Amino acid sequence: MNDGAKTWYFPDGYLPEKTNNGSMEAHEALMLLNTTEQEAEVLIDIYFSDRNPVKDILLKVEAERVKTLRLDNPDDIGGLNIPALTQYSIRVRSNINIIAQFGRLDTTQNNMAYYGCIGYSE
Repeated sequence: MNDGAKTWYFPDGYLPEKTNNGSMEAHEALMLLNTTEQEAEVLIDIYFSDRNPVKDILLKVEAERVKTLRLDNPDDIGGLNIPALTQYSIRVRSNINIIAQFGRLDTTQNNMAYYGCIGYSE
């Protein structure tokens, strides 16, 4: 059985504002799971509605490990700063099959909301 895929798409990125001072901070994250015994070399491409994409952000996911990228943390995504309330989409490309998931924690209202999804893969 082949776990995952080499290419994943997440079209609905939109970082929530950090307006709540509670114990949980609003953010979006990209989780990458490598179930193989080989390190994965991954390229992340970020597409925007109002400017050119940022492509080929390189990272590695060790064998049999998960890597979580906070999309509000530039250090996790090659120094790229995605401003809050900016529409964007993600393409993930890997040299081996991996599993990818996207999540959003929105704390801009009293009843916080968590959104998680597996993206479209090829």
